[in-house]
Amino acid sequence: MKESKDFFWPSYVDLMTALFLTMLVMFVLSYKLFKDKQRDNDKLIYDLKVQVQEKRKLDEIKAALKRLESDYFTYNQRYKRYELNFPVTFAPQSAALPANAQAPLIKAGRFLLNQMKALETDDNVQYLIVVEGRAAKDLRYPASDPRNLDGPAVRQLSYSRALAVIRLWEQAGLRFPSNLEVVAAGSGFRGAGRYTGSQEGLNKRFIIQVQPKIGSIGK
Repeated sequence: MKESKDFFWPSYVDLMTALFLTMLVMFVLSYKLFKDKQRDNDKLIYDLKVQVQEKRKLDEIKAALKRLESDYFTYNQRYKRYELNFPVTFAPQSAALPANAQAPLIKAGRFLLNQMKALETDDNVQYLIVVEGRAAKDLRYPASDPRNLDGPAVRQLSYSRALAVIRLWEQAGLRFPSNLEVVAAGSGFRGAGRYTGSQEGLNKRFIIQVQPKIGSIGK
């Protein structure tokens, strides 16, 4: 009987030790899984808060930009942008602003400036105004003709048309706030929302787009 008891006791100790170690390992693993899950939940909550903040800011910007709809600007639903409400058509191969367009352009620029000043806040959101000059193809020649190719000269002409608008605003004393970047762009024979067919000649113009810089939201 004594030999049987001595044989049984070491086995019982080993069993209890193994069971304790197993429970300890399970506890450590469970605790790690709990902490990992907690970190995942904290990150998810943080990401959701950021998304809500960005959505709220985008809604505020959208509501503020709606004030641009006026005698000077209109919203193009198809291309999701605000555009000048009246056409300014350049002479062929010319970047000189038509004389009759200069006064309306200054008024539109001043209106835009006032609206952008109203948007200036302490949230560090930045805005981009793109003055995009365009050019029209010569319908007397086929699209494949060298005179209708979208080359450097065409891009330079359309860019110069955009730059003429910015220079006009500067000469009129218009100074935009620091949270707004005004840039000139030339899309040549390209760009969304162009006139086509018999209206191709109307592309000797420029458009003005106002967009928030998405990367500056939520910072």
